Amino acid sequence: MDIQKAWEKALKNTEVIRSRVQSLMTFEDTPVPYVLLSESSINVGDTVVRKGQIMVERPSLILPPNIPQFEGFDFEREKQPVDENSVVNFLFVRGINMPSMRYNNQTSSLEVYEGKLSEAIKHYNEELQREENVRVGLIVGPEDCWQFSLLIYTCSQIVRNADTDIRKLLDEYHKKGH
Repeated sequence: MDIQKAWEKALKNTEVIRSRVQSLMTFEDTPVPYVLLSESSINVGDTVVRKGQIMVERPSLILPPNIPQFEGFDFEREKQPVDENSVVNFLFVRGINMPSMRYNNQTSSLEVYEGKLSEAIKHYNEELQREENVRVGLIVGPEDCWQFSLLIYTCSQIVRNADTDIRKLLDEYHKKGH
C-alpha cells in the first residue's frame, strides 16, 4: 500500500474509543500509553492488540527549525518501505505540520485477541474503566497502517492540550518577572 492510500485508510478508519483523560505535561516529556486494536488480516475474526506508549517531548511555543522525528513507528519495515523524511514531507504537503518534537513509539506487546473487533473494544474499554485508568488511550485502526492511526491519536492529544500549554507557559513567563 502506498503512503497516500495508507494515510487515507487511516483517516477513514481510525477511531479514538477512549481518549486519555490526563493532560500532556507542559514542562517535561509525556509518556502517552495506548492500546491499538485492529482487525486481523491473517486470522479473520480475531483482533490484533498492540500495546505501547509514545514519548512526546515537552511542547514549545518557539519551535526549533528542525523537523519532527518519528522513532519506533517502523515505516521502513512495511511491505512498501517509506523513510521518515518522506512521511514528514507527505504530512506537510497535506497541511499537517507536526510540532518540531520527537515522537518515540515503544510497542511493548503485540498479541491476538481471539474474538471480533467489537468484542475486543468492549473488553479493553471495560478493563480500562474498571482500573480507572486515565492515562491509556483506546484506539481502533487498520492493521496495515497502524503508524498513521497512532499519529492521528497523538495529534488529537496535542491539539486538546494547546490552550492549557499556552496558559501554563505564559504563567511561568510572568512568574519569572518578564
